[in-house]
Amino acid sequence: MAEELIFSSETKAGSYSELFPQIKALVSGEINLTANLANVSAALKSAFDFFWVGFYLVETENELVLGPFQGPVACTRIRKGKGVCGSSWEQKKGILVPNVDEFPGHIACSSASKSEVVIPLIKNGAVLGVLDVDSDKLNDFDQTDFDYLTELCSWLAENSF
Repeated sequence: MAEELIFSSETKAGSYSELFPQIKALVSGEINLTANLANVSAALKSAFDFFWVGFYLVETENELVLGPFQGPVACTRIRKGKGVCGSSWEQKKGILVPNVDEFPGHIACSSASKSEVVIPLIKNGAVLGVLDVDSDKLNDFDQTDFDYLTELCSWLAENSF
């Protein structure tokens, strides 16, 4: 297991490309979901200094519950279809939000959050949870973040659940 993450790229895409093999090495051989998601959250936070990064996991057919994360305290439960996380779950698709104040029904767990990207973890057609990444800056996420985080969540869903 790696004890530290190593980055040399000066581009966002390059940093994601360098990070993914390190994440895969971190979770390789570990069967505990909480441990793996905690390390993924820490790796993403460390690599990109996101304001908040973590997972919400499907607990019942209508509710997500807070999982491993890095950042300030967060909402504990989110109903299906509510906010960005609940909407991503319900729609079974990722959502990129440049300005959370313009997202209908946004759940403000922190007033410091300004933009967000949420990607569902889907296995065999079922959403198992979502990766939620928040920034304290407007328009902080782009298609590069969306694409790489989607790739990561696809891999996690298939290999960690």
